[in-house]
Amino acid sequence: MPNFLPIAYFRNQFVPFSEANISIATHALHYGTGAFGGLRGIPDPQNPNQILLFRLDRHCHRLSNSAKFLHYELPADKIQNVIVEFVKKNQPTTSFYIRPFVYTSDLGIAPRLHNIEKDFFIYGLELGDYLSPEGVSCRISSWHRQEDRSLPLRGKISGAYITSSLAKTEAVESGFDEAILMNSQGKVCEASGMNVFIVRNGQLITPGYEQDILEGITRESILRLARNLGISTIERPIDKSELFIADEVFLSGTAAKITPVKRVENYELSTNRPITEKLRDKLTAITENREPNYQDWVYAISLE
Repeated sequence: MPNFLPIAYFRNQFVPFSEANISIATHALHYGTGAFGGLRGIPDPQNPNQILLFRLDRHCHRLSNSAKFLHYELPADKIQNVIVEFVKKNQPTTSFYIRPFVYTSDLGIAPRLHNIEKDFFIYGLELGDYLSPEGVSCRISSWHRQEDRSLPLRGKISGAYITSSLAKTEAVESGFDEAILMNSQGKVCEASGMNVFIVRNGQLITPGYEQDILEGITRESILRLARNLGISTIERPIDKSELFIADEVFLSGTAAKITPVKRVENYELSTNRPITEKLRDKLTAITENREPNYQDWVYAISLE
């Protein structure tokens, strides 16, 4: 079982994690009418009395937008204020992950978003490497990513993650670490909970937003970082066959950070990954607040 942080935010107050419980009749549990965020934090390597959160403002803004799909007005600044207080109360001593969640909290049946109570909670857990930093194997999933015309894919809607769950389990039970889903047009979309990048001829390539991907915060950070490093980038559709002949493939996300892909189906990929490693090293330095030019990406919380 994960090591959960001892304090949660639940029903507008901070309570012991063990006491933050919902009813079995909670509306969101039955209909997937929730939306979540996820962000990482670490103790500052240079200052033991400080916690660093990566791109806190962007995570709060995205969750606020996700809440709008549930007809719930939850300002980003309120989310940020609660997260900061949450960190201060827990005082984590190791790398951790924060999960804020908005949901229809009423008890009862009938799928709807009108005339129903909504709420917001936060919990956290200790989290090291979500995927192996040495690289993962991926299979092409038999499950396809949903379309934005049937689900609001610009939000992290909880119900949408049934597809990710099916794809992840299919991959693991068939001997792989992770799944890569195609979209309805047969183009590469994303992994079970990560965006996908490939490198071909020195150019960094990733599917654009029109490919029904999640608007990943780590993805956007990587694109900006690559451009600042002089790496050519392009957002365009990616064919399945390109995965097999790419010079490098990696996954990105809050939990996964930058994780190289070592095999796709039965195609072994090169272990020489200069662009992946360059981006990963730079991103690590930024999250540890060692890059002055990117200090606005890191939110420091004093525990004193």
